[in-house]
Amino acid sequence: MIDTHSHIYGPEFADDIDEVISRAQEAGVEQILLPNINAESVEPMLNLWKRYPHYMRPMMGLHPEDVREDWKDVLDHMRPLLEAPDHPYVAVGEVGLDLYWDQTYRKEQLQAFDAQVQWALRFNLPLAIHCRRAHAEMVALLEAYRSEPGLRGVFHCFGGNAEEAAQLLTFPGFVLGIGGIVTFKKSTLPQVLSQVPLSRIVVETDAPYMAPVPHRGKRNESAFVAEVVKMLATIYHTTPKKVSEATNCNTKRIFGCQERHFLNTFS
Repeated sequence: MIDTHSHIYGPEFADDIDEVISRAQEAGVEQILLPNINAESVEPMLNLWKRYPHYMRPMMGLHPEDVREDWKDVLDHMRPLLEAPDHPYVAVGEVGLDLYWDQTYRKEQLQAFDAQVQWALRFNLPLAIHCRRAHAEMVALLEAYRSEPGLRGVFHCFGGNAEEAAQLLTFPGFVLGIGGIVTFKKSTLPQVLSQVPLSRIVVETDAPYMAPVPHRGKRNESAFVAEVVKMLATIYHTTPKKVSEATNCNTKRIFGCQERHFLNTFS
């Protein structure tokens, strides 16, 4: 299993990060990908990666909820990190749009997202896209880049309906990131995924958020991705091993195809 989206560099894990990683390894998690959030999260993320350089890989991006008036300054700080010839970043993320709580910075979110989509194309990296209450806006923005051959990535934490899933999957280089939501009792995601090929899915935790059943309400961690895999095995009428093999293959295709230093870490 590969946890394609985990914030275990955050303060929630300051007291037991080594135990968290040990539990992930014991659960069968082979790799952990670390999406960045803002300027302040870069250092703790990189510090964790340096401690476990063969087990996890960082991303670089500005989360939409952290977009403010100074978003250009923040991106000016991040861009050189991606320009460095031997950088460790495997994606531009976590980026996107979030209009759920507040639309004060709607225009700035759109501008920052557009700039980071251009980064992904320029540096030949996938996108890790966060989208909440902004599906139409996100699709409209990505449409402008549909013909670009390098456009690819993950629609992180997908929890939408069948129509939204079908629309997102018209972007051939993208997959859906499936996490703990799929295990929730009232989730409609199992029915939606019955119409989505397993070849278009990767698994994730979004730790420390969105812990799956039977851990719902607790701090999420990468080991819990195993519960997501179990649920997907039920949905697709197969075994957890087959789900892991398929989603690992999908992860390598999205994140590893042009990243020699990353691809070589998969075994």
